Amino acid sequence: MGSILYPNGVAFRVWAPHADRVSVIGSFNNWDGEANPMAPESNGFWYLNIPQLQVGAEYKYLIATPGKQIERIDPYAREVTHSVGNAVVHDPSFDWQGDNFAIAPWNELIIYELHVGTFNDQSHGARPGKFPSISARLSYLKKLGINAIQIMPIGEFAGERSWGYNPAHIFSVEKAYGGPLAFKQFIKQAHRYGIAVILDVVYNHLGPSDLDLWQFDGWSEGDRGNLFLQR
Repeated sequence: MGSILYPNGVAFRVWAPHADRVSVIGSFNNWDGEANPMAPESNGFWYLNIPQLQVGAEYKYLIATPGKQIERIDPYAREVTHSVGNAVVHDPSFDWQGDNFAIAPWNELIIYELHVGTFNDQSHGARPGKFPSISARLSYLKKLGINAIQIMPIGEFAGERSWGYNPAHIFSVEKAYGGPLAFKQFIKQAHRYGIAVILDVVYNHLGPSDLDLWQFDGWSEGDRGNLFLQR
């Protein structure tokens, strides 16, 4: 599901059982809804393979329903430009070479709960903290005697400031914090200090705004329930 990178291009699959037609639009086809139509599969899935498409390409799904067309961010996007922006073709690979870290037994963990946006060593406090600004203070955390950091939710949320309990895209790392690559780099650096990284996740609800999942393919039940959400 989502955008699947392979050596010669990118494959796309999405579930939109109430759609009449689905296309992939993006920076690679000038957002043209006629250029890359998806093929219907069984059980409401749609599929498309685009050869030679590169990492970093921005895209959305253009979903045709009776009477209207709607643009939607990929529900499975691993990276987005921002909460109401575009999905991004993401390469999930990362160089973990040399990272042989093993977490301590649970009864030996000394956990520091950390909010990325406010754990900020930047002189200009108008912007939220980022993963690199946490990495710069790992020696301080190590001196406290902790051996694990529990990161408060980092799923992409509306705006740049939040505790993280209002996610809009649960598979995408908040862009204001540095995105998925910066998160992996932070984890690797924390492991070098002997510090485990535990992630607080929110899957039981989403935020009140920036919800492309709401009536994703145009269908709803009494304007309340739909494919992904109940109100």
